[in-house]
Amino acid sequence: MSTQFKDILYEVGANAVYITINRPEVFNAFRTQTVEELIQAFRMADEEKSVNAVIFGGAGDKAFCTGGDQKVHLSEDGLYGPRGMVGLPIEELQTAIRDCRKVVIARVQGFAIGGGNVFATICDLTLASEKAQFGQVGPKVGSVDPGFGTAYLARMLGEKKAREVWFLCRRYKAQEALEMGLVNKVVPHEELDAECEAWAAEINQLSPTAIAIAKRSFNADSENIRGISFMGVAAVKGYYQSEESKEGVRAFNEKRKPEFKKYL
Repeated sequence: MSTQFKDILYEVGANAVYITINRPEVFNAFRTQTVEELIQAFRMADEEKSVNAVIFGGAGDKAFCTGGDQKVHLSEDGLYGPRGMVGLPIEELQTAIRDCRKVVIARVQGFAIGGGNVFATICDLTLASEKAQFGQVGPKVGSVDPGFGTAYLARMLGEKKAREVWFLCRRYKAQEALEMGLVNKVVPHEELDAECEAWAAEINQLSPTAIAIAKRSFNADSENIRGISFMGVAAVKGYYQSEESKEGVRAFNEKRKPEFKKYL
């Protein structure tokens, strides 16, 4: 079974629902439409009774996801579009991933940067190619992903490492991400699809209700971060409308170093 979307691919396989961002020409960066379609896809996957897992990936060979599309972000009001607090309902998508009763596996074959790194963080499991790279860029481009991008990352990596990720905006190779605790397993690039399928097949033999209860139980312990996220995104809306944030977007699109301090 296949459902047609514009920005993503959705397919139900033998052992998993496959949800794939299909914008390889922009390294699978997302725009408002992409996020809307992903929300719909994860809600559909939540109701799919034939499998216990979702394999979430990005099309092409270069990127899982590189966050928000900065060309779309370059607007007069500093927002991405007409929906959600920052112009795209990113907080709804993060909720849809966490609330999906399936085990969501991030399939990371290349760059998981910015919002893509946040997706890898909040997915239940993350499997990576040896060519994968992880990291944040928000403070480089006048952006930030508060809540699940920060507080939940700190739960996963520890406070010091999570702050390093955000305050230095470095990139981390797959093996480094594994050692940090961001990734469950790293495999040779050509073996990634088979590894994802093997994990999904193993999960598909288990009780779907027990998995759903276990997932909700894990999430309950960090549910307060959802509130942090909503408040943080409200603050980010005001920040996106500032000249300081707009300078980061302009500099990114013009391929130059931003001059943030002249707007303070």
